[in-house]
Amino acid sequence: MENYAAEGKSLARQDGKVIFIENVVPGDVVDVRLSKNKKDWAEGYPVQFKSYSKERIEPFCQHFGVCGGCQWQMLPYQKQLQYKQQQVIDNLTRIGKIKLPASLPIAGAGEDKFYRNKLEYTFSTREFTPHKPTRVQRLESNPSPDFHRFNQLPGPLTSEVSDIALSLDAPKEVGVLGFHAKGFFDKVVNIEKCWLQPEPNNEIRNAVREFAWKQKLSFYDYREHKGFLRNLQLRICATGEVMVNVVFGEDNKKKRNEILEFIKVNFPNITTILYTINLKKNDSFTDLEPVTYHGKGYVLEKLEDFQFKIGPKSFFQTNTKQAERLYQITREFAGLNGTQILYDLYCGTGSIGIFCSKGAQKIIGVEAIEEAIRDARENAVLNNIRHAEFYCGDVINICNDDFFAQHGKPDVIITDPPRAGMHEKLVRKILEIEAATVVYVSCNPATQARDLSLLDEKYEVTRLQPVDMFPHTHHIENVVQLKRK
Repeated sequence: MENYAAEGKSLARQDGKVIFIENVVPGDVVDVRLSKNKKDWAEGYPVQFKSYSKERIEPFCQHFGVCGGCQWQMLPYQKQLQYKQQQVIDNLTRIGKIKLPASLPIAGAGEDKFYRNKLEYTFSTREFTPHKPTRVQRLESNPSPDFHRFNQLPGPLTSEVSDIALSLDAPKEVGVLGFHAKGFFDKVVNIEKCWLQPEPNNEIRNAVREFAWKQKLSFYDYREHKGFLRNLQLRICATGEVMVNVVFGEDNKKKRNEILEFIKVNFPNITTILYTINLKKNDSFTDLEPVTYHGKGYVLEKLEDFQFKIGPKSFFQTNTKQAERLYQITREFAGLNGTQILYDLYCGTGSIGIFCSKGAQKIIGVEAIEEAIRDARENAVLNNIRHAEFYCGDVINICNDDFFAQHGKPDVIITDPPRAGMHEKLVRKILEIEAATVVYVSCNPATQARDLSLLDEKYEVTRLQPVDMFPHTHHIENVVQLKRK
């Protein structure tokens, strides 16, 4: 393997063809079975390891390679940061094809474990569990189709590969609680210890599962679409406040109150307990209404001196400490001096605009999701910010001449779009607005590169800095400052 490419796959070349290989590390020497084979490129997975990279380390989680949540635990964290910074530069250079300044060093996480403030677990009757090999296959034989799915840290070096046996269903009267196995909608990895969220994360999850077993409460069957316990959502804030939301697949008040009261009594430090009834066949949450069982129905989180009210359906960055660093870089790139009108596009619950509020004369936030705008307005009031206004709708429709006449044209634009990047119409709108400074916050450097290429018509990239929000994964954020030419 020569290097890392997008989505955490390693890159190799053979006879001029680029091959993207999953579940390997640069420096590994492997035999590969191709899953896609095009003229100039191919994709594949390892079937035999000849030798291992010196970069490999022992993963710290017992579920690594099975749950699929932390794909890079076999790499030292500093090496992960190196590859992530390289990924950003490669995307901006190869896709954007624009002139770039030297990148500032990637802002790595001070804590690479227990960094998430939100997790969601799934109850299921069907368990996904890799077992020790039941038999051994020679290299020329076909390996299990699931071999490459979780064999990210190979076993002893040998000329043979192992066939993996899978336990597909947990006993119906037991059930499992954990994360969906990668590639399976109905099978769940039973999690004993997760390193992503601080306590009482593991304590609550394991206690709830044990209580459900003892009370013989039914777990959800995702094939038959029935069962009482469906999801467990936990939010643990840096302020110490804790929110638990239990999602039920049946509306049974007696059984519901039993488990909610168990959580309340055994975990008195939980700030808010909610429940949600989901009788649908899908897990989408936006059209459901959580009900408060105990507490105030929300939690408070802090970034610097700013407070944010977070409900069970609110969007908030899932790594609080790194969100603070991300917003500090964004604010620095905005270059606010107290005189500018700041437009915060894709503003969500208003966190970036509020974080930048002390340097702006006026803040205009625009977001298409109505509930997020309600949260943004409440957060502005909570922080005593009176020069921020938030509007619901598509920025393409809102930002017209009448809107500018009423609120003023922006001097600075901050845009923080979803992974798909900005719609081309919005890029054209930004070119039309001609703000002096644009700060583009992205969770997908590939789509960011595409958009920067379009903005190159009137803007040049003057500063950029990657930020690692999710250690041990291949995901990376990037902040870019653009100045009007």
